[in-house]
Amino acid sequence: MENKDAEGTKFLDTVMYYYDKAARHTGLSKGIIEQIRHCNSVYKTIFPVEIDGEIHAIEGIRVQHSHHKMPTKGGIRYSIQVSEDEVKALATLMTFKCAVVNVPFGGAKGGIKISPRSSSPKTLEKVTRRFATELIKKNLIGPAVDVPAPDYGTGSREMGWIVDTYMTFKYGDTDAQGCVTGKPVGLGGIRGRTEATGLGVYFGIREFLCNEEDVQKLGLTTGIAGKQIIVQGLGNVGYYSAKFCQENGAKIIGIAEREGGIYNENGLDIEAVFSYRTEKGSLLDFAGAKNIENSASMLEMECDILLPAALENQIHEGNADRIKAKIIAEGANGPTTREAEEILLSKGVIIIPDIYLNAGGVTVSYFEWLKNLSNVRFGRMGKRAEEAGYKRLVNAIESSTGNKITPEERIQLTRGADELDIVRSGLEDTMIEAFREMREALRQKPELSDLRTAAFYIAIKKIGLSYEMMGIFP
Repeated sequence: MENKDAEGTKFLDTVMYYYDKAARHTGLSKGIIEQIRHCNSVYKTIFPVEIDGEIHAIEGIRVQHSHHKMPTKGGIRYSIQVSEDEVKALATLMTFKCAVVNVPFGGAKGGIKISPRSSSPKTLEKVTRRFATELIKKNLIGPAVDVPAPDYGTGSREMGWIVDTYMTFKYGDTDAQGCVTGKPVGLGGIRGRTEATGLGVYFGIREFLCNEEDVQKLGLTTGIAGKQIIVQGLGNVGYYSAKFCQENGAKIIGIAEREGGIYNENGLDIEAVFSYRTEKGSLLDFAGAKNIENSASMLEMECDILLPAALENQIHEGNADRIKAKIIAEGANGPTTREAEEILLSKGVIIIPDIYLNAGGVTVSYFEWLKNLSNVRFGRMGKRAEEAGYKRLVNAIESSTGNKITPEERIQLTRGADELDIVRSGLEDTMIEAFREMREALRQKPELSDLRTAAFYIAIKKIGLSYEMMGIFP
């Protein structure tokens, strides 16, 4: 446990280092810089839960980093190794992440010290509902206050339990479903949320690879097609990131997980690997792939893009000098330590930072929150009107040209946008515009030197403006 606490402290120190590195370029007053730096509130609670006939004391924590925008937003993770500093670091990253992609939330994060793997669904439900009750009692959750979401060890099931508990206490509140995001669709969730973070990772990588000037410096060609990728972590983020990259022509040559890794220089079928691991409980011995006993060593293998999508501090001063990837795409939160980043940048490695690259989840969570407040599904009011307009256009083209299109073509040409189409379009636009904003900041201020510093710089400037507009500081 002490080791995990130390890891959490190191993670927080790393985030603060990145913050300080960017903040000195902003021109903001010392007071505003200091205000943005600190977490606004930390709530820790110990609550009793009956498990198998015995009472257990469970520890929960919720950190709200910044109230410059309300509500605050961030996931709840379940892990026996949750630490206060780790949650603080994640909440801080959420503030900057939201600002980078122009999502109007402050950052928050939460955690419960419990093992989701060794706990029964009944136990997890009891713990989840009781933690939700503790937050409700202190007015620390709500669609205008603080909106949790899934994180490591949690998913739509847990969010469903939370929203049900909240709606029980807040009977008659028409906005109550907006108290959490990442819910099942039937409980007010949104289509496209499950794959949102991974799809956002793909969009971010694709956008970087569109810039010929940048990729030529790395000895690469533009476009994602043909790029060799090694993925660490085959959870939600790793799987969907790899899936969308592969569907658009990338080659997934290696996958690392806790039990080991697999490698094939000709590429691995990500769908087949995921199905195999789901069935067998392990990646190892996948047909046509070479087993790698020490999965950590896969971070050091030759590839174009290394995609760490597991936990924080995976790339550190002990292995950074041996990493051969040209691009590190941070699917996870905080996978690269400050010492490692200095080494990698000195080698000319490009790091696409977490506070931009994995912001797809919070972006689509924002869309879900908007859906809950409006109480209407995206596309419901406009889809058929769009289709009617497209049909009139197609009919007019057929009439004027004398050419008939096939029934299959007519379906494709006249289809209106549904919720999933709208969500993915909004996510794509968000990731494109945010990347261009970072790149423009680098162009205007070369002293920022790298994408992470540019991202933090942009975020701090936006948050600082919010505080200035509040009139809190002279």
